[in-house]
Amino acid sequence: MPKMKTHSGAKKRFKLTGTGKIKRKHAYKSHILTKKTTKQKRNLTHAGLVSSGDTDRVAKMLVLK
Repeated sequence: MPKMKTHSGAKKRFKLTGTGKIKRKHAYKSHILTKKTTKQKRNLTHAGLVSSGDTDRVAKMLVLK
C-alpha cells in the first residue's frame, strides 16, 4: 500500500509538543481586531491544546495514528 498523506491544512495549523500533545492556535485573532479589546487579543495570543475529544481526529489528519 502507498504511504498515507498528511492533511495539508492540518500540518499548517497544528504542532506537536515535546510530550506528544497537539498544540493549536486560538481562533478570532486574524482580522477585525479593532472592535476587540486589548485583553481579548492578548488572551487569544497564547497557544492552547487540542481538546481530548478532537485529538484522535487531528492525529489521524497528521498521520500520527
